[in-house]
This record gives sequence, structure tokens and C-alpha cells, in this order.
Amino acid sequence: MTLGTPDPVAIAFFAVFIAITLGITYWAARRTQTADHFYAAGRSVTAGQNGFALAGDYMSAASFLGIAGLVSTSGFDGLIYSTGWLVGWPVVLFLIAEPLRNLGRYTFADVVASRLDPMPVRISATVGTLATIAFYLIAQMVGAGSLIRLLFGIPYETAVVIVGCAMMAYVLFGGMLATTWVQIVKAVLLLGGAATLAIMVLAKFGFDPRALFAAAAAKYGAGVLAPGKLVSNPLDAISLGMALMFGTAGLPHILMRFYTVPDARTARRSVFIATGLIGLFYLMTFVLGFGAMVLVTPESIKAIDAGGNMAAPMLAELLGGRAFLGFIAAVAFATILAVVAGLALSGAAAISHDIWASVIRKGHPKPGEEIKVARIATVVLAVVAMILGIAFKGQNVAFMVGLAFAIAASANFPALVLSVFWRRTTTAGAASSMIVGATSTLVLIALSPAVQIDLLHHATAIFPLKNPALVTIPLSFATGILVSLLRPNPASEARHEAIETRLLLGAD
Repeated sequence: MTLGTPDPVAIAFFAVFIAITLGITYWAARRTQTADHFYAAGRSVTAGQNGFALAGDYMSAASFLGIAGLVSTSGFDGLIYSTGWLVGWPVVLFLIAEPLRNLGRYTFADVVASRLDPMPVRISATVGTLATIAFYLIAQMVGAGSLIRLLFGIPYETAVVIVGCAMMAYVLFGGMLATTWVQIVKAVLLLGGAATLAIMVLAKFGFDPRALFAAAAAKYGAGVLAPGKLVSNPLDAISLGMALMFGTAGLPHILMRFYTVPDARTARRSVFIATGLIGLFYLMTFVLGFGAMVLVTPESIKAIDAGGNMAAPMLAELLGGRAFLGFIAAVAFATILAVVAGLALSGAAAISHDIWASVIRKGHPKPGEEIKVARIATVVLAVVAMILGIAFKGQNVAFMVGLAFAIAASANFPALVLSVFWRRTTTAGAASSMIVGATSTLVLIALSPAVQIDLLHHATAIFPLKNPALVTIPLSFATGILVSLLRPNPASEARHEAIETRLLLGAD
């Protein structure tokens, strides 16, 4: 393997992608003048465009680099992430997409606050949003740093800073319009690159996936095709699955995409398109992971990157040479940049729209002030992302995103469901659900084997599960219900009836 040696072809692919995306940003910047354009692309995105953008936003570094790495080093258990992330989309389609588009403006907190006291709700929602974004950003920055370091031979820390600066440029100047088209370009490139690589793997085995799996079993034992190598505790598997499934419906950067379309029907169609694209991609990660296991070997993958994140690029170089490695690396880099742009935009929206404009300015910000605050928040988020990316060097990116999903599933999803579908939900109930969900998840992650044993190298962990969703999701729901029942508010129940028509039909 020649990873770590600068290559003109790889650099050229990177340069072409950066040039295209900066061109998109320049074009979008000239059309981004109002908050509606900055946060929601003027609500002008079509179902097809939003479907590809949703897929581009969702298929992150964890999907491409992390899952392939986990499957290549752990076998069957790595596929838990693929299936867990995919089955979350029916929840989004049938429960979330339509109410979100009908009730909200820019952030998911708009929906929760639509019939409740907005100040405590928005503050609580921002806590969960920023915690989710922080963990998600860590995964993207770690993947980007590892990728650029191994491809160009530059220091990991420098690579993380480069990604952070590119992210700032997209969001600061182009807003949601630029982010949408960067995500569309990325989705097309990622699906094309993954399909090409999967076909090259299958060609080695007579285009028979069974022959690939048989080769993996013959080389490493039948255990690689059975569960238990990565997640041996059944409760851990259930907890991880819950986080991945319900976390999808609580991800702030995914929920924000539903505001870019003109109506709820378009939102539903875009989710349907995105689900098909994402399902197709995750089927290919099976082939990429086992292909890397058989052809590259786990030992070689771990020797290059301890987290296993370079399995797909190493497989690309083995099958297609340096030129194909350069293309796949550029695709992975596009993947990371598109996702971090979406994350930064949703974080900036939470700070500027939910906190500054709605809480500090009481819903009456000065003209242009909200966008200015959003851009300042983007810079702060980029700096924080760089710091966290450097601090978590060497972690598997799929695992880190799994923790982000646990926060989204515990802090955002229960409050969203309760406020939309349970008329007796009160402000205190929704706010306490979000705070307890976010806080309990962060505390249990800190006490889990993932931090205590894997990161801090302690002998034991206080909390036994690596992912706390099995505990924190029910706890968040129970908190919201109990507090609402103990502190009833007839006014919020009456407001639920008042917005019911708008909730279901989109009518004011």
C-alpha cells in the first residue's frame, strides 16, 4: 500500500471537487440574502433534489469509511450499523416528515414550541441539538483527518483544520442552498464510487456475493458471518439498534432539510427517494466490508489506521490503483464536507434562531441580525469541531456517530413525538424530557465501557452498556409524560386542538 505518499492524480481529484463546490458556494451566495434563504434555501428545493440531498446529508463518513472498516475487522456485527440506520427512515416518513414541514420554520424546536411556551422549550432543544452535533462532528473530523493524512502524508491535525475551514466557507457564504447542492453532488459521487468499487469486488468472486462470504468464512472462520464478535451482549445490540433507528428521527441536520421544500407532500416524496438511495448504498457496504476483509485483510487495515476507517480507500487502491484510490478518497472527502456543512448549519440555526432571535430578542431580531449571529456561530462551531476532531484521533467513526444517534434518540425524538401526538404534553414535560434525555445520555456515555475502558483504559466501567439508548430513550419518554401529568396545563392542550388542522393538512 502506498497510502501516505502524495500523488498528483489524487490531488487533482481533490482540487476538482473543491473547485466545483466553491463554485456552487459562490453561485448560492449571490442568492442568499434573507433568513429564509440562509436556513431553508427559500423553500424552493424539489422532491428529487431534496431526496438526493437527504441521502447526501445522511450517508456520512461513518457510512462509507466507518461501516466498511467495522465489517472488514469485525464481520457480521458491523452490519448492525447499516440496518439500524436504514430502518430509521420509515419512522421519519410516517411520523415526522409531514408534521415537521407543516408546523416548523427552520429548526425542530419550532415544532415543539408551536403550542408550548417557546423560551424553555427552545433552550432545552438547543442543548440536545448541540450535543448531537458535537458527537457527529467528531466522527466526520476524525474521518477527514485520517483520510487526508494517509493520502497526502500531511499531519492529521493540519488535515482537520483544512476540513474545518472548508466547512466554514460553504455555510458562511452559501447557507442552505450551497449546502443542498454540495450534498447532491456528494450523493451522486458516493453512490457512483461505491457501486464501482462493489462491482470490482464482486468481479473477483464471479459476481456471486455468496462466494465472497464463503471466502471470508474460509479465511477467518464461520464466526465472521455470525453475530457476537463486535457486540457480544444482547442488550448492547438492542440498545445500539434503538439509538440508530430512533436517532434518525431526531437528527437536527436531517430534520432541517424538510423546511427546504414547498409543502408536506414534497417532504414525504423526498424521504421516499432518500430511503431508496440510502438502502441501495448500505447494501453495497456489505460487499465493501467483506471485500476488504478478504482482499486487504484486517491486519493490514489496522496497521494503517487503528479505527479501521481506511478499509474502503485501501480496497480501492488494491483493485484500481492510485488513480482509483484518488477518486474514492475524493468521494470520501466530499462525503465529509457535505455532512459537516449540514451539521454546522443546523447548529448555527439552533444558536441564532432558537436562542438569539426567539429567546434573547423575544422573536423580534433586528433586520439581518439573525443571519449575522448564525455566521458567527458557524465560525465557533468550526473551531470546536477542529478541537474535538484532534482530541478524538484514532476512534472508529461509525462508533462515534452511534453515540450521536443515542443523544438524538433520547433528547430530541421523545419530545418531538410527545409534543406532536400527545395533547396533554406541557412545556415543563417537553423541556424536562429533552434535558433529562441529553444529560442522562452524556453521563452514561461517560460511564460506559466506550469511554472508561476504550478511551481512558480503566479496568472496568460503571455503566455496562456501550450505547445507553436502551435506558435513556424510555427515561426521556417517561420524564416527559410524568412531568406533564404532574403539572397539567389546559392552555397547551387547547393550543394543540387549535393547530391540529395545520398539523395534518398544512393549513393555517
